[in-house]
Amino acid sequence: MSKKLKIRLIIVAVFVVIVVLAVGKKKGFIGKENSLKVSTELVEKRTIIETVAANGKIQPEVEVKITPYISGEVISLYVMEGDEVKKGDLLAKIDPEIYISNYERMEANLNTQMANEANTKARLVQVKAQYKNAKRSYERNKSLWEQQVISQADWDASVSAYEVAEAEVSAAEQSLVAAKYQVSSAKASVKEAKENLNKTSIIAPHAGTVSRLNVEQGERVAGASQFSAGTEIMSIANLNLMEVDVEVNENDIVRVTIGDTAIIEVDAYLNDKFNGVISEIATSANITGVSADQVTNFNVKVRILKESYAHLIPENNTLYFPFRPGMSATVDIQTETVSDILTIPIQAVTTRADTTGKVSVRAIKAADEDKPEGENSEDEDKEFKEYVFLYEDGIARMQEVKTGIQDNTYIYIIEGLEDGQEVIVAPYRAVTKKLKNNDEVKKVDKEELFTED
Repeated sequence: MSKKLKIRLIIVAVFVVIVVLAVGKKKGFIGKENSLKVSTELVEKRTIIETVAANGKIQPEVEVKITPYISGEVISLYVMEGDEVKKGDLLAKIDPEIYISNYERMEANLNTQMANEANTKARLVQVKAQYKNAKRSYERNKSLWEQQVISQADWDASVSAYEVAEAEVSAAEQSLVAAKYQVSSAKASVKEAKENLNKTSIIAPHAGTVSRLNVEQGERVAGASQFSAGTEIMSIANLNLMEVDVEVNENDIVRVTIGDTAIIEVDAYLNDKFNGVISEIATSANITGVSADQVTNFNVKVRILKESYAHLIPENNTLYFPFRPGMSATVDIQTETVSDILTIPIQAVTTRADTTGKVSVRAIKAADEDKPEGENSEDEDKEFKEYVFLYEDGIARMQEVKTGIQDNTYIYIIEGLEDGQEVIVAPYRAVTKKLKNNDEVKKVDKEELFTED
């Protein structure tokens, strides 16, 4: 065989090998072993319920803190924590001795003032009689003086006596007015002393359950004043109406409205979920921390619907309350519900700066974290868009999408996909960073993918 023929045969063999490799790669027979393994899911129509999660404590909707009006020693307690009470029931008694003494003293003072008033009235009657006598004498002497029968001195004495009697009547009338005011003041003091005496008995302002008892018999308590709220003796709550008080972040509070439904999970009942409704949203925020570390939350109250926990109440004990103030709970507030919409798993959506798939938002953020404070990424001004990777015969095709609301698992696809298309959902790192448009991939089951990981 000649040398030229050998060279020609080698060239033909190399060409055949190249063609075979190219065809095999195109048909999918070659290169698959080195392709990135992914798992996929179909675009499907579902119902998505958007939620806002928050944690909080269970508390009664109505809870009244009982504080005494007066100070003293608690000499009797008529209830225990957990007891049911009705409006007007006697709850406790504060030592009344000092208030009894004060009441008796005020009563004695009232009697004294009433006696003074009676004496003043009698004095007024007396001076009025003297005034009448002086007036008649004055009128007689006036006629005699005009007839020049009596002397000037007698006339002057008669005028003076009349004027004195008239002044005494006026003074007696004013004394009676003062005596009446003193009686009114004494009556007010008696009323106040009686109210203070009555306040030594602590009465239930409404029906409910004694949810907290803070004092024991023999302890001293302080009454409420303008400088102090006084000692909290106990709390009475209506445990038939319970709510969860949660804190919602300022970014989520704009999506929450009164009347929104909620799913409530209580730590004490791990296998149950309860229904609730938003009953109150705070107008002012709770701010914790300082400067850049501040956290701004708003209090939201979620009423627990009784029908959702009726199965926890025994038939033979209708007064049983499954929830107790202070229990921990997690609330998922359902802010929006959309039905029969195209959805895909949340992890299938990634954000990139361009269609090459070489730059992702997460990668830029990671790079920014390593930069000195105040220095921004070069890609900061780029417009980022949302993409998914469609699986098409072993090739990952980037597809721009427009998304809407989401729940914990799926996200609403407004534009960009059709029902039944196949999207790549895992591995997460590949979707967010590694995959580029037109990359070769190999589809495997999720179980196989996670086992290899």
